[in-house]
Amino acid sequence: MLYADTPTVEVDTYIDAAPERVWSLVSDIHLMAEMSGEVLDVEWQDGADGPAPGTKFVGRNFHKDFGEWKTTSIIVDCEAPKVFGWAVSDVDYPSSIWRFTLRPEGDGTVLSQWMQMGPARSGLSFAIDRMPDKEERIVARRLREFREAIEANLAAFKKLSEGAEN
Repeated sequence: MLYADTPTVEVDTYIDAAPERVWSLVSDIHLMAEMSGEVLDVEWQDGADGPAPGTKFVGRNFHKDFGEWKTTSIIVDCEAPKVFGWAVSDVDYPSSIWRFTLRPEGDGTVLSQWMQMGPARSGLSFAIDRMPDKEERIVARRLREFREAIEANLAAFKKLSEGAEN
């Protein structure tokens, strides 16, 4: 898979909690920094204090291979308690897109987290520029990292959501 193919990762889990409870957690951007091994901190921009379509937040990130960087994300999907998503850098030509989708099932919620690389350049593009013959391996490795991070996120949301109600 090449970066230009805009590869995606999606993982879901069942949470024994109402969608409203799960939504209150996934739409709290500050939890990202607490749960992520890559996001160091986040901050709402332009006076925003919560998610709404068009609001922005800046995230400060770190990866052992890429160093530290900041991104500006724009909320593109925000419909409580169903979907929360953001585009990184630019809505029309993002370097990545991230989305949580919540679906009621029985007494609980199926929570899905999805992400897409590209189409705009990102930090990964610099690694690909340096080693174009290894692009498929570079992309595959980053997709594995994203899948592992998403699985950890969903496990943490499950624990937080279910722990608060039990």
